[in-house]
Amino acid sequence: MLHEEVVGRIRDILLDGEITPGARIPERELCERLQISRTPLREALKVLAAERLVLLLPHRGSRAAKLTDKDMRDLFEVCQGLEALAGELACERITDAEMELIATAHAAMVQHYRERDLIQYYRGNRTIHEAIVAAAGNPVLSGLYASVTARIRRARYVTPMTPQRWALAVQEHEAILNALQRRDSTGLSHILRTHLRHKREEVLQAGFADTDNSDLIRESA
Repeated sequence: MLHEEVVGRIRDILLDGEITPGARIPERELCERLQISRTPLREALKVLAAERLVLLLPHRGSRAAKLTDKDMRDLFEVCQGLEALAGELACERITDAEMELIATAHAAMVQHYRERDLIQYYRGNRTIHEAIVAAAGNPVLSGLYASVTARIRRARYVTPMTPQRWALAVQEHEAILNALQRRDSTGLSHILRTHLRHKREEVLQAGFADTDNSDLIRESA
């Protein structure tokens, strides 16, 4: 397995929450699962440590990194700005095929909402946000967005939602699609910022993040 593949597989395991934030990385299990030796695994963990998804502990293995409340606030602030810019650019550059893809993804997401299938709803939600960024046609923006959202993906897409919040999120997505179809760049930018601000508040209220990382910092010292 190539180095990039190993990094990608472990990154997905972390982002999908298979290893709880703060938990030790089960190196032996991962080696068996990925059919690799310890050396490529540890090289991959170094890359993920640089992405701040993993905390390396000298002579004591590694742990899945935690996000603090401040980390979450900072990341969502940047994500708001990136998605708002992406919305503005997408209104100028989106193709008919990209618009159709987003409209189709939106319809599927709404159906998952009606069926109360939260996991599939989250996946559809992610598809829409990523498609808008892709429609902006700016590789630099796409790269920054991928880097930021990688760190908050676990929280953004797996935080439980109340029925009221879920209904509001669907309404906001209806407004996002409407603004995009009308090529209303100012309106779409505003809606995306508001939508992500609501998600940030939801994540923080759910207590997904920790107030600090002092326990991991002490252990790594």
